[in-house]
Amino acid sequence: MAFPGELNINYYKGDTYEFNVYPKLAGGSAMDLTDYTVKFRIAETRGSTTTAVDPYAEIPSVSGTQEFPNYIKCAITPAAGALLDSTKTYYYDVEIKKAGVLYPYVYTVLTGTISITEQVTPA
Repeated sequence: MAFPGELNINYYKGDTYEFNVYPKLAGGSAMDLTDYTVKFRIAETRGSTTTAVDPYAEIPSVSGTQEFPNYIKCAITPAAGALLDSTKTYYYDVEIKKAGVLYPYVYTVLTGTISITEQVTPA
């Protein structure tokens, strides 16, 4: 596994922005995500204990790891995007976690920044 990958997002305010993450094992095969939980969080700073936006609050089952055992579906909805300030740059990561016998397995699979462009058409 070569985690985390990096993807910087240019979000156009008011739109739905979707992306899929396809974690792979070291040999290149798709990782089975069946027993993993997923977190996709957006914050104003790295290391912040405060989440600026929780996109999953808007779409409860957006990770879809049971429907999609080999990929993670993430989305920034218009409602979540409305909470983002276009004068700021945000940071995000997508993390997967699974319980283990001795300790939990936690992997950050994707990280990056989010810049915001204000829309022309009013909401």
